[in-house]
Amino acid sequence: MNQQNGQTESSLAVALKYDGENAPTVTAKGSQELAEQIIALAKKHNVPLTENKELVTLLSTLELGDEIPEMLYLAVAEVIAFAYMLKGKVPEGFEGELI
Repeated sequence: MNQQNGQTESSLAVALKYDGENAPTVTAKGSQELAEQIIALAKKHNVPLTENKELVTLLSTLELGDEIPEMLYLAVAEVIAFAYMLKGKVPEGFEGELI
């Protein structure tokens, strides 16, 4: 939890699952202590993490198991691409070069 100018801002975390075929789905979400547990579990299992306050706020409104809405495809695709690059992976069928 962060405090800025006397106001309290709660932390949020959302975990997504992407199988490469369907739209990513929300597999975990939480605020404050639960968010910290989600992040700790991700770190323990070497799941790449990124921070995007606006995106996590939007994703946190979805229910567990929901596919992300089409309006968020591009933003989530950038996160997935970032995670792939961190792990040195490329999507199936990818024929370009990684930067």
